[in-house]
Amino acid sequence: MVIAGLVFAGLAALLHVFIFYLESMAWTTRARAVFGTTAQEAEATREMAFNQGFYNLFLAITVGLGIVLHAAGQHAVAATLVLTGAGSMVAASLVLLLSSPDKAGAAIKQGALPAVGVALLVVGLL
Repeated sequence: MVIAGLVFAGLAALLHVFIFYLESMAWTTRARAVFGTTAQEAEATREMAFNQGFYNLFLAITVGLGIVLHAAGQHAVAATLVLTGAGSMVAASLVLLLSSPDKAGAAIKQGALPAVGVALLVVGLL
């Protein structure tokens, strides 16, 4: 179960790296189609999106480091990092869902992989 949890958390981390790219690098270009924003909206929110993208990157790095440390035999530290990173991803998806119910699809896409990863990791650690 632990390995399955790490796989799902790792997939969530890869998704969050992609979200980082969209928000921090492609916000006024490719991301406009993904997020459905106009050129004016994208420009007006560019700095906010840039910053938000880095939050997603840092969560992905946290999970990735946890996976690397698990492979190195540091299981307690690894579990702490993966649960912190993936748990924060789940929490962020819940905030999105509760604050913007019209974005339920995005919240589910953002939160499903880390939620499965957290659940499997916790069950595996019991």
